[in-house]
Amino acid sequence: MSDYLLSIFLGIVEGITEFLPVSSTAHLRIVEAMLGVDLASGYWKMFSIVIQLGAILVLPIYFRKRIAGFLQLRPFDANHPIVLTAVAFVCTAGPAFVLTKVIGKNLENLKLMATTLIVGGILMWVIDATYGRRKPVVTEIEKMGMGRAVWIGLCQVLAPLIPGTSRSWATIAAAQLSGMSRPAALEFSFLVSIPTLTAATVYDLYKSLKPGEAVPMDSHGWALLAIGFLVSFVVAWGVVAWFMDWVRTRGFAPFAIYRMAAGAAVLAWLAAR
Repeated sequence: MSDYLLSIFLGIVEGITEFLPVSSTAHLRIVEAMLGVDLASGYWKMFSIVIQLGAILVLPIYFRKRIAGFLQLRPFDANHPIVLTAVAFVCTAGPAFVLTKVIGKNLENLKLMATTLIVGGILMWVIDATYGRRKPVVTEIEKMGMGRAVWIGLCQVLAPLIPGTSRSWATIAAAQLSGMSRPAALEFSFLVSIPTLTAATVYDLYKSLKPGEAVPMDSHGWALLAIGFLVSFVVAWGVVAWFMDWVRTRGFAPFAIYRMAAGAAVLAWLAAR
């Protein structure tokens, strides 16, 4: 596969998986390994970071009216959506900073990622089947409260600690366990991902570009980054729009089944190598 086709393909994979509860990190690393990409390559690590930024950029644009509405709400008390989002972010960023040396150690452990996909799929199915059918306590994030924001933020730490968990799944599952409806859980997952993913991605990009560790770049390398970034943005936009509509009327069972099937397939592939 040519580098240009590889850039397009990886951009599609990132755009599809970033906001679905299936783990974009696991998918990118597994797909790269299957296509013969060197997982230790500094350039391809940076490429993954850049195309993730393309996907993240979708959220503030897609939810711009909703965010503008939040900014107009008064007063900015403890239950304000922006305050709750900030609290959830801090509850994730704090432990993540303390555990910096642990985070990222298993990004080349494909067996762990595959196993986590399976375990996460089972848990997703059980949680959605149990709590998705109950009458939710909270149907709007404006009424979720400080306690739920703290809980969701802490659960979100699982994603960087255990590759394959999925940040999206961790936040959605935590929200459902706390009594939030599927649409409210998904919306808050999207909102809290804006500061969380932006901070994590910018930090990773800074580490890859700092003196002594910067990857040599030429016009070919920049072109691949631009293509991957653009493809990721376009695909992620379509996925966010579709996913919001899907969850309003359906559950997460198909994603749970997919996680289990994908994890099992990767384990079989690893065993056959």
